[in-house]
Amino acid sequence: MATRDIYITNHDMKRLQKLIEVMSDRDRKSKPYIDKLEEELDRAHVMESSQIPPDVITMNSKVRLQDLDSGEEVIYALVFPGRANAAENAISILAPIGTALLGYREGDEMEWEVPAGKRRLKVLEVMYQPERAGDFQS
Repeated sequence: MATRDIYITNHDMKRLQKLIEVMSDRDRKSKPYIDKLEEELDRAHVMESSQIPPDVITMNSKVRLQDLDSGEEVIYALVFPGRANAAENAISILAPIGTALLGYREGDEMEWEVPAGKRRLKVLEVMYQPERAGDFQS
């Protein structure tokens, strides 16, 4: 599957770069996940929060996805590691699927390596995006 353009807010970029800096010094077992997040950030188009399109997945967005292999639909919230909670489907940006989601848009499809193998997902809907809701500092 071809690499798509991804979009990220300037605010999220700063916070994620700080997260990478802190986690790189503290948590060696997360290094592969941190490296993958860095790769994604390196290719991202950075924009002001007020300019981000309303269908882009940003930090703290809630999204509805479809697994393209099983047809199953799932809803996730993309959060920072300290707020991750499997029972609430709040997925960390450092989890493989969390990293995959950042910056993608409604209708985009992605193929991503996870511990259980490859997942093919389609973004069906950005149900909540802080910037669209007027929360530019979420």
